[in-house]
Amino acid sequence: MTIFIFAFVAMLLVVAGMALGAMVQNKPLKGSCGGLNNIGMKQDCTICGGNDDACEKEQERQRQEKVAAGDLAYDATKSK
Repeated sequence: MTIFIFAFVAMLLVVAGMALGAMVQNKPLKGSCGGLNNIGMKQDCTICGGNDDACEKEQERQRQEKVAAGDLAYDATKSK
């Protein structure tokens, strides 16, 4: 039983350390290995539909809106 408690405490410390590191770095979280494209589901993206150029344009548009409005959020309910 003590092994399970030790393993649980160790995992809690690892998760707490990762969370603390993410908060200290103050950077947005991002995917690591290609996301939907890596598993062959790129065409299911609701923003770009699998077109990388459309995705880049959308990201640039969002950056411009943030700069213009000073807003830190993205309204996912707003359609194009």
